Amino acid sequence: MPVLTVIGAQWGDEGKGKIVHYLSQGADWVVRYQGGDNAGHTVVIGGESFALHLVPSGILFSRPRNAIGNGVVVNPSALQGEVRMLEGRGIRVRGRLFVSLRAHVILPYHIALDRVREGGCDAIGTTLKGIGPCYEDKVARRGVRVADFLEPETFRELMCAAFSAHSAELGRLSVARLKRETLAAYPGLRRFLEPFCADTGWLLAQALSTKRRVLMESAQGAMLDLDHGTYPFVTSSNPISGGACVGAGLPPTAIDAVLGVVKAYTTRVGLGPFPTEMPERLAGRIREKGREYGATTGRPRRIGWLDLPQLRSAIRVSGIGRLALTKLDTLSGTDPIRACTAYRWKGRLLYDFPASRRAQREARPVYRDMPGFSGDLSSCRSFADLPGAARRYVRWLESELRCPVIIVSVGASHEQTFRRSDGSLWG
Repeated sequence: MPVLTVIGAQWGDEGKGKIVHYLSQGADWVVRYQGGDNAGHTVVIGGESFALHLVPSGILFSRPRNAIGNGVVVNPSALQGEVRMLEGRGIRVRGRLFVSLRAHVILPYHIALDRVREGGCDAIGTTLKGIGPCYEDKVARRGVRVADFLEPETFRELMCAAFSAHSAELGRLSVARLKRETLAAYPGLRRFLEPFCADTGWLLAQALSTKRRVLMESAQGAMLDLDHGTYPFVTSSNPISGGACVGAGLPPTAIDAVLGVVKAYTTRVGLGPFPTEMPERLAGRIREKGREYGATTGRPRRIGWLDLPQLRSAIRVSGIGRLALTKLDTLSGTDPIRACTAYRWKGRLLYDFPASRRAQREARPVYRDMPGFSGDLSSCRSFADLPGAARRYVRWLESELRCPVIIVSVGASHEQTFRRSDGSLWG
């Protein structure tokens, strides 16, 4: 049962979409297992850029089938827009994309709730896509699943119950308006969504029974995990590898290998602790060179040095056995290159990411400086092509994390990604 799970090992935006697309050449299925259209996976092929938010990155190759698992929250309107964009650019989607009947549906009132909450004093820097409120309804047992959305009477009953639960927060006039908007759009969205819907867990079980290769794709990153991230500045689901089983309907024994995607430095969007954040002058230079702006929101990303305690935690929690290193080219021209090897807090050295909110805020990074490198790395097509200092940086990272870097990316396009070995990635 060859199943490879690809996760972001930092705070998201590590380049998972590009790496999943690169690996999709050898996959029969590509599966998104959590998050929603708050994800932004940008893939560049032959100079064309595709920003994907819900549809798995495997859709851009003709071979794999693609599934949106039960752990994803689906905005039908957003999915419709994405499918139209792909089909308008010559990508065949119908018959190759399947949406779980057990996935929960984002409705307009979820987005309205998100905006109300982010406008207050308890803002956490969400993408305002309604993701958190939808997961909240799921946990509160008042959510609308895709299977319910397809049944008009069931949908109306559940929608009315949900509006009643949130009427005080939204306000009477807003509830009336949102009801009208939701019901007006519903028939068309139902017609659009129905042909894509399936029991994706059953489809994947059938695929595994015939030894098909399944590639699991996360959204966000390990440090935004609801349980293991920088709580409360986290997403509302589990991007770590353990979330893949729950979010796709597969048993834990199905996963053969976990690949962690790591940026050569660190970025974060939104609020929350970020121990290795750089001074803005240097951060601004790297932000512009690496085009570090959110694919979903367009917001500038915060920039920091590589954080080894954070990466150790991500590797341990998700069982990451190998790494894909992205954006190495962006560090060209930076000298020295710094990396955090530990934190200092209350007179102690911490080598793992702390759980305490206070420690996350107050811990100070202990840095090691390494020689930088220069030149244009975008034409490198093998590890040997890289400058010596870049190769030493990668080898040092492997040694510190005790985890091999087997894929290196030196640019945005598919062609600027190369393997360091010919061994199988699938376990």
